[in-house]
Amino acid sequence: MTIYFYGADEVPYGCFSNFSAHEVELDGLLWPTSEHYYQAQKFLGTRQAELIRRAGTPLRAAELGRDSSKPLRRDWERVKDDVMRRAVGAKFRAHDDIREILLATGDEEIVEDTSTDHYWGRGRTGTGRNMLGRILMRTRSQLRG
Repeated sequence: MTIYFYGADEVPYGCFSNFSAHEVELDGLLWPTSEHYYQAQKFLGTRQAELIRRAGTPLRAAELGRDSSKPLRRDWERVKDDVMRRAVGAKFRAHDDIREILLATGDEEIVEDTSTDHYWGRGRTGTGRNMLGRILMRTRSQLRG
């Protein structure tokens, strides 16, 4: 069986979404969601990063992070997967309830069911890279020890 997720409000797998309301502590700061952290890292060391951290919702953080008028850090394409791994790992280590949900998935494949993102999810054709799902499965393996 494959586990599909997308919306943060879906039960029980909405917690796999970066928009889920689970704080993460990384780099000495508290981030409202893993989405806030991920988007802010595009602008590391700038005012834009702090603006994103303080965004009222993960959707607003995503909008600010996708603002094409702001230059991304030069190494973003090279580091973005590692940034996501750190965010997801921190989230599931910090919250026992969602760690148990992730571990309870056993060895099932986890897929972000989005038609709009061919990189992080399965994409419109269903053949996307599903990098978020892969990171969740890798995190699950690491949490098992």
